[in-house]
Amino acid sequence: MQITTYGMVLREKTIEDDRLLTILTKEYGVIFAYARGAKRLRGKLVSSTEQLCYSRFVLFKNKDRYSVDSAEADTIFFGVRQDIEKLALASYFCELCIQAIPREEPAEEYLRLLLNSLHFLENGKRSPLFLKPVFELRLLTLAGFMPDLLGCRECGTFEDPQMKFLPRTGELLCGACAPEPGEGVPIPVPPGVLTAMRHIIYSEFDKLFRFSLDEGGLRQLAAVSESYLIAQLDLRLPTLDFYNSLFRGR
Repeated sequence: MQITTYGMVLREKTIEDDRLLTILTKEYGVIFAYARGAKRLRGKLVSSTEQLCYSRFVLFKNKDRYSVDSAEADTIFFGVRQDIEKLALASYFCELCIQAIPREEPAEEYLRLLLNSLHFLENGKRSPLFLKPVFELRLLTLAGFMPDLLGCRECGTFEDPQMKFLPRTGELLCGACAPEPGEGVPIPVPPGVLTAMRHIIYSEFDKLFRFSLDEGGLRQLAAVSESYLIAQLDLRLPTLDFYNSLFRGR
């Protein structure tokens, strides 16, 4: 069966002159496709099957296997590829998609999130420090790991200067309430950071990137978001470790 779809290349693995692609598509989620001759210098598939290329694919599907008949590049994020920090973050986004997005299921919102994040990353209108927690929290929300940020889980308090967040449970505690044994150490979340977290997970997509925090607030937001992601997915991603290694000693 032949299908035509647009997709973002999340990963490419070279096998002699060929590539095994991991692609995020709107209609089919994350799929794996074999692209013959994609590494040949004069091949038609060279640029359109590289990581971080959004392309129009014509695929042949045989049972659960895909092969690339043709591919035409739609968007190539050159600006991301030319900056080590941006490339490291984009590679982390791609790996997160591979780990969190269902296979063979519609994934329009995931693809929209990735494309918009990469566009902001490339044009510099949002900083990597801003984009990383936005992508993490929204992706987790889409994947079924939405935290409960409506109020303190014990007393329902909506706002408290001493509010804390539990990464293991995804719940809030006010300053007067304490976690149960074994739930880990809660992370303080100042009012501005909590407002940003609520915006990221509850807002309509068109408003997702429309909020502001100073650099200190963004760093706190990033720490909370990363802790929550690691606790919920129970894994360490090599791309995350590499991205964080770029800032050691700063």
